[in-house]
Amino acid sequence: METIVSIKPLLAVLVSSIGALFIIAAGKNPNLRESWSIIAGVLKLLIVLSMIPTVVYDHQIIEYSLFSLLPGIEIAFRVDAFGLLFAMGASILWIATSFYSIGYMRSTKEHSQTRYYACFAVSLSMTIGVAFSANLFTMFLFYEGLTLITYPLVAHKDTPEAKKGARKYVIYLLGAAKAFIVAGIILTYNLAGTLEFSKSGIFPTLVQSAHPNLLYLIFILFLFGFAKCAIMPFHSWLPAAMVAPTPVSALLHAVAVVKTGVFTVLRVVLFIFGADLMMEIGVDVFAITFASLTIIIASLMALSRDNLKARLAFSTISQLSYIILGAVLLTPSAMIGGIIHITNHAFSKITLFFCAGSIYVSTHKTEVSQLNGIGKKMPWTMAAFTIATLSMIGVPPASGFITKWYLVIGSLERHNMAVLAVLLASSFLNAAYFIPIVYKAFFKTEDSEITQELKSHENAVIKEIPFMVVPLTLTAIVSVVLGLYPDFIVKIAESVIR
Repeated sequence: METIVSIKPLLAVLVSSIGALFIIAAGKNPNLRESWSIIAGVLKLLIVLSMIPTVVYDHQIIEYSLFSLLPGIEIAFRVDAFGLLFAMGASILWIATSFYSIGYMRSTKEHSQTRYYACFAVSLSMTIGVAFSANLFTMFLFYEGLTLITYPLVAHKDTPEAKKGARKYVIYLLGAAKAFIVAGIILTYNLAGTLEFSKSGIFPTLVQSAHPNLLYLIFILFLFGFAKCAIMPFHSWLPAAMVAPTPVSALLHAVAVVKTGVFTVLRVVLFIFGADLMMEIGVDVFAITFASLTIIIASLMALSRDNLKARLAFSTISQLSYIILGAVLLTPSAMIGGIIHITNHAFSKITLFFCAGSIYVSTHKTEVSQLNGIGKKMPWTMAAFTIATLSMIGVPPASGFITKWYLVIGSLERHNMAVLAVLLASSFLNAAYFIPIVYKAFFKTEDSEITQELKSHENAVIKEIPFMVVPLTLTAIVSVVLGLYPDFIVKIAESVIR
């Protein structure tokens, strides 16, 4: 595949960090500060979109190297179809979250808003850096940078609960990275002599035949080391991080952080090991088992949670493992399903988090048991919630149906009926923990005690906030559009595995 040299990948990474400087400089002027956040998001998206013709239609790869540390180890960027798909989703949803954040942060009168917007901007630089990394070393640096810059966002409320959740967040992610990823990178470099991504994998044939057990171990180190993918048992940081403000939960735990986790695992599967080696050493069975267990157990845990954000958190843990499962099934349809779910899940899950934040700001309700009749007072919010719910379950025309269709076909291609059973069971569990929320919202009357409490409250009138409702409505619409017209992202996914 032909490669061209361009500074665009570096610009895409840097633009939001430069924007963070302007955000800090405009800290005393909220309107200007928030404008810089949106401007930086738009510029980032335009740079990312400008690379589509070259990468998607001309089938070229864009590269840009900064400097080399050792032979085969350099700080370099590489834009291929896989990275571009991830970057597009993150860039689009950052803009949506920027508008949403204005409504949320102002309505709740959150403190330290300048720090919030600045850290948010830098976190997007780290995310795009992961997406456009040319090698395992560069990807690791940006992966770690993302953990560090999102710590203030998770701890934003500065309460004891927030600090405790943030500590757990950073200990899990930094600890797993130091204990497993560093060891995996050192072993990989010693065996392969390079860390550059390659579609055929990077381990020489002699190494594959001489060290199958060591390669098995290396993959396990990466699978659990990239703990942002939240595969069990390295998952409990994600529910703990739900103490963050809802916009943080929405973007970082539906798009940036968790998607960085699954993206890095898929990079390892497809561009470090390759499908043939994965199957030859048998590590695919190990990964299929852990991903399947995570899907079912996390769904059961979601079913038992009354707190809405906690339920969404465990749902996210389950849905992330769909992506990993699709990749490690190693069949064409399953891998396509896993890749496109990075985008499909992002739009659907961010809608659900946006809705949870909208409900909280308007009503201060946080529990599922408190949502009786809320659909009549917040129709736009709950309509969007319903659409995103259908996507999570896998009901057409929402985009989640396309994901599950490809995963089911992939499980049949693999002749794995156990995985097919997992997919069917998880869909029923998705329905079991989401449908009651929709039913309560639209078909049950509001509890008299809560109604009386609201009447006695100075802000008794429940109304939706436009700055929050517009983004969540648009992301819900995109979820349907991706279900009705999936050709573009499916085409990108096909080019990744081809």
